[in-house]
Amino acid sequence: MLNEMTLNILNHLKLFGMARSLEERLNNQQHAELSHAEFVGLLIEDEKAHRENKRLKLLLKQAHLKHTSAAMEDINYRQERGLNRQVMLQLGNTQWIDHHRNVLFTGATGLGKSWLACALGNLAARAGLSVVYHRAPRLLESLHRARGDGSHLRVLAQLAKIQLLILDDILLTPLSEEQRVDLLEIVEDRYAAGATVITSQYALKDWHERIGDATIADAICDRLFHNAYKIELKGGQSIRKLESVAQGAIQ
Repeated sequence: MLNEMTLNILNHLKLFGMARSLEERLNNQQHAELSHAEFVGLLIEDEKAHRENKRLKLLLKQAHLKHTSAAMEDINYRQERGLNRQVMLQLGNTQWIDHHRNVLFTGATGLGKSWLACALGNLAARAGLSVVYHRAPRLLESLHRARGDGSHLRVLAQLAKIQLLILDDILLTPLSEEQRVDLLEIVEDRYAAGATVITSQYALKDWHERIGDATIADAICDRLFHNAYKIELKGGQSIRKLESVAQGAIQ
């Protein structure tokens, strides 16, 4: 009866992690000799783990990652594509996010740029940081629509607050004047205030021309390139195609 009352109180106080583990730990013979303080300490750790897992699920849901299972520990270094293991190990520590540094992945399609970007997003979410993934063309189109319904400034403000923003397939299509301005606003708001991961099929040397307006291109490139990790992927074969062939062989 006492345990049932305790469970009701824990649930009423929204201590769901403690409530879930209480009965299990009471029935565990290994915990019989624990002091009251030690037993309560374990329950508190269970509550902490429960809240951290709940927050992680929420962060990953809000992130909308294209590759939800991408993880740094699963990076494929066997396929030759110019991926520096030492650099990726550095990125495995979230200090670069705390220092508001950018990561720029460039290279041909199929080399895993989007997957790597999502792996960094997964890493950030597991560290308790806010993450949002966007395909750049769709984001710019949504900003165009936001101008019409009056939510444009609000959307830009939301993008500025995200601790790690992922922009996939940037400069895939020529930018309009409006899109150039929107991209500049995003980059300007996040400069020295948030970390940004960007993927593009175009080499960094071509970004200036792809942006289209010399003055705006200077401003965008200067802010993105400064203190950024610049990772150019190279390879004759698409990893996507190779994995597809390998999977077919297994089946």
